Amino acid sequence: MSAAKKKYKRITTKSLFEMKANGEKIAMLTAYDYTMAKIVDHAGIDIILVGDSASNVMAGYETTLPITLDQMIYHASSVIRAIERSLVVVDLPFGTYQGNSRNALDSAIRIMKESGGHAVKLEGGKEIGESISRILTAGIPVMGHLGLTPQSIYKFGTYTVRAKEEEEAIKLKEDAKLLEELGCFALVLEKVPAKLAEEVAKSLSIPVIGIGAGGGVDGQVLVTHDMLGMTHEFSPRFLRRYLDLYVEMGDAFKRYISDVKTRNFPNKDEQY
Repeated sequence: MSAAKKKYKRITTKSLFEMKANGEKIAMLTAYDYTMAKIVDHAGIDIILVGDSASNVMAGYETTLPITLDQMIYHASSVIRAIERSLVVVDLPFGTYQGNSRNALDSAIRIMKESGGHAVKLEGGKEIGESISRILTAGIPVMGHLGLTPQSIYKFGTYTVRAKEEEEAIKLKEDAKLLEELGCFALVLEKVPAKLAEEVAKSLSIPVIGIGAGGGVDGQVLVTHDMLGMTHEFSPRFLRRYLDLYVEMGDAFKRYISDVKTRNFPNKDEQY
């Protein structure tokens, strides 16, 4: 008989270590605004990621590159005001940490001070090791991100699965171990073969969260707008849609328009 899972009033980086050690899977979703964050947090999610995917989902850009540090702070601040339980991790946007560890530290400090976020996430391995180390010296928790790294999309030229070839798989495993040794509290693996992701998760003491990385990792993350079916143009294999809000919300809007046009709204009970 399996042991009862510990109930957490507030999720911390320590909670995540315990969850991995106890074999409890970690659930992570994105949020970019107060209302969505309040719903997601109340549902009992473990980690809320204020992702640079806000660039796509909220602003309509083709890539994550255009979003700025000020915009990330705005979104993170909105989320923080809503949560009671979840650990909130904030993406450092493109250009705020690559190649300049002092800039990386300044960017991370701004996020922590101005938004109230609990941790930051950076994409990359050995090449950003100095930036990660410098951020950690300030006592700021860092989540790593390997595999498909969307901020490097123009380098890769495609959103296809990463680390299928042996050379890249070896580098990914080396980078994952390095990130753990540097002091990252968790790692996201995006769009890598399931067998490789499971191998990495088993080799590390820190939790590994997957997106398109199979079920052998320690947890899963999806973009909330995608799993709710609010977006229709994005349909990767790893995405499970739990609702089809694009259709359901569209139908509700059409009914509202019809009720206004036909003078059915407001009725006598809906006015003063």
